[in-house]
Amino acid sequence: MIVINLGSRGSISLADDEYELTAIRAQGAGGQNVNKVSSAIHLRFNIKASSLPNIIKLRLIELRDQRISKDGLVIIKAQKFRTQEKNRIDALERLEEIIRSAAVIQKIRRPTKPSKNARKKRMDSKTQRGKTKALRGKITE
Repeated sequence: MIVINLGSRGSISLADDEYELTAIRAQGAGGQNVNKVSSAIHLRFNIKASSLPNIIKLRLIELRDQRISKDGLVIIKAQKFRTQEKNRIDALERLEEIIRSAAVIQKIRRPTKPSKNARKKRMDSKTQRGKTKALRGKITE
């Protein structure tokens, strides 16, 4: 069971049967050992069939992440480490990170206008700057 802490908004727990971990052979360099040992982990998580709250499910599906398919399936391949256990932990942490990012509520930006006084100050400073530059010109007699 994974417990995902969302800070002040509480936490979400995922049962072990909601995600599928498969050991596969890692890619890349590693000599003869890489051909014999299945140290990489392939994690599959179905968003639609999960016990996540509906709002988080919708946000996860809408995320523009290449690890999330159109069918709502999260696929993570962890092969950073040489041991299967570390790769398993890494894959689960990356799944937690994706879910945590979908749970964050973005603050709505409301467009604002500068106050009347601020606009007046700006125009006055521009006028003053123009006068200063005008005094730098050639002196005509």
